[in-house]
Amino acid sequence: MAQDNIISLLDLQVQSGCTISPYVWRIKYALKHKGFDIDIIPNGFTGIAEITDGYSDRVPVIKDDGTWIKDSWLIADYLDEKYPDRPMLYEGQSQKLLTKFIDGWMWQTIISPWFRCYIKDYYDHSLERDKPYVRESRERTFLGGRTIEEVAEGREERLPEVIPLLQPLRNLLSESKWLGGDQPKHVDYCVLSTFLWCGSICTIPPLHDDEPLRDWIERGLDLFDGLGRHPGMHPLFGLPGKTPQPRMPG
Repeated sequence: MAQDNIISLLDLQVQSGCTISPYVWRIKYALKHKGFDIDIIPNGFTGIAEITDGYSDRVPVIKDDGTWIKDSWLIADYLDEKYPDRPMLYEGQSQKLLTKFIDGWMWQTIISPWFRCYIKDYYDHSLERDKPYVRESRERTFLGGRTIEEVAEGREERLPEVIPLLQPLRNLLSESKWLGGDQPKHVDYCVLSTFLWCGSICTIPPLHDDEPLRDWIERGLDLFDGLGRHPGMHPLFGLPGKTPQPRMPG
């Protein structure tokens, strides 16, 4: 049982102190959803294994009454299984599966192109001690050996191309206050974490001012006493132009 209602969370921060990891963001929201206070352990990309005594080299990692738990999906399962008397993150197995489907769609459709647009910001905002690791690992693993600067080039032309890809999400939220229904659930936190990740680094806003998702995003940032309103966040809205209207079927 969480001692004094506090669970520790290993953070992944950039120079502003803002969380960069979408997986850490969603667990921040999950812990607040369950009603816990969070003891943030600040850190960057490196030194994770040392802090967790070799338990993990990646975040998110929580520590509940002396026990480490890793991986965002496993942490969410742990919180619902250990604390079923508190608000549930999922309402049944079907919602859990749909959450994973929507999250996978967001990563493939939205985060992938945004990552290539914001990779220079991602690098520039990283802690100085992390920059050699960030450059080497991202160029080798995600950028096919191309440099960060090469991949970021021309992003101003590419960013508007992502806007129409968000239409399925707009359609869902035009019919419901939250993706989880009348109240936010873990699916909302997973999708919201995409925008929080972007806002932690983006020097050019990813969305137009008239973005239909703006109301849902703003309400998400306001949850839990403004959990998403970190002073290090960059504006999400203000990309030049207007959001294109979808063509009606038929």
